Amino acid sequence: MTQLSEPPRGAGDVLIHRAQRQRSTQRQQPGANQYDLGSFNEATIIETIRQAGTISRTEISELTGLTQQSVSRILRVLLERGLLAEGEQERTERLGKPRTPVRLRAAAAHAIGVLVDPELMSVVLADLDGTIIVWRSIPLTHDMAPDALVDAIALCSEEMLARPELVGSAFLGVGVAVPGPITTDGSLLDLPLSEAWRNVPLRQLLADRLGCAVVVEKDGAAAAIGERWIGRTARAGDFAYLYFGTGMGSGLVLNGEAYRGVSANAGEFGQLCAIRIGNVDAQGRPMLVRECNPTAALPEIARELGYSGTAVTYQEMCREVGRGDPAAYAAAQQIADIIALGAAALVDLLDLPTLVVGGPAFEPELQQLVLATIDRAVNELPTARSARHVTVEQSLIPEGAGAVGAASMIFHASFAPYVRRTQKYSLL
Repeated sequence: MTQLSEPPRGAGDVLIHRAQRQRSTQRQQPGANQYDLGSFNEATIIETIRQAGTISRTEISELTGLTQQSVSRILRVLLERGLLAEGEQERTERLGKPRTPVRLRAAAAHAIGVLVDPELMSVVLADLDGTIIVWRSIPLTHDMAPDALVDAIALCSEEMLARPELVGSAFLGVGVAVPGPITTDGSLLDLPLSEAWRNVPLRQLLADRLGCAVVVEKDGAAAAIGERWIGRTARAGDFAYLYFGTGMGSGLVLNGEAYRGVSANAGEFGQLCAIRIGNVDAQGRPMLVRECNPTAALPEIARELGYSGTAVTYQEMCREVGRGDPAAYAAAQQIADIIALGAAALVDLLDLPTLVVGGPAFEPELQQLVLATIDRAVNELPTARSARHVTVEQSLIPEGAGAVGAASMIFHASFAPYVRRTQKYSLL
């Protein structure tokens, strides 16, 4: 993991020292208010810099439509706060004024991201660039009590808050990604694989324990937010993220904003697949589609198709797919075909230009097969197939998509401009 040195001390340290004092006094105030942006224009400039990576004042003015005077005034404030850093002066013309580019200072702020899975919890400390500073993995059990889950997250978070990388940095909060469904206030509902955690007010329990801002989001939506934040211009447009995790989920980024829906449960991809293939009960309600839980389905389907080898676990069966075992490969193709039908329905519904595929269960041996199958489906099956070409790409976050996405939720909620955010995150 990248180790960051202590940043230079400057006028922005006033704000940062306040953040440290809050942490040392049980963090009575939410960390996400450390950078209390004064205007929509400030957020717009930050977003423009984030997407560009490094950019000049003139370019910011051209891209945002703000006057150069306004850009200079806002940049001066953000530089004083320590959120931005200036690069070396460059001359674009022989006699022109030197160009001094600016960039986000990655070490200016940090967040913790937590991915809660029924069997494994991943916790990362990440900087503004999404770089993972430290990563912890903790095995979980299906019958783990809610209090024990909260304790595990809190203890790991408190350990990370004591790391030297946070000296001179604002800590903004903790993002938690979980399998759905959830409520808008971050409570867990009828989780299909974790009965012990149902109806647990996870966000409130963690906020009370840690004394900082906590955001809880579905794992697929969190991965999409992370993709948007880290992907810069490559993910500046609309896209859907197909998430291989505990079941198949999806996250939506529309008009530059994560779309959560009225109940924070947008993106129930398994339900969409069930309807697409007619897998409904007598009342017409969508039923579980086993192909939408690849980690359990792949070994099971392979055995049904005649697999007689020694592979038992999902990862072992993925390796069999990579070796070309006929039954294992056919099982992977069956799973990919069902997922592709759901993807085609998603494209038909939302007229999307891009689909991103990733997640902790998107094993390397499956990637080429799955991406090619989805690509064919979304460009051959939808009604408007002749009006567009849908790009299907692997996630830009090869590892830790859910956990990094969870940390990115905090950055996104703190800095991204919005006009009307659906079910806006509360960082208070």
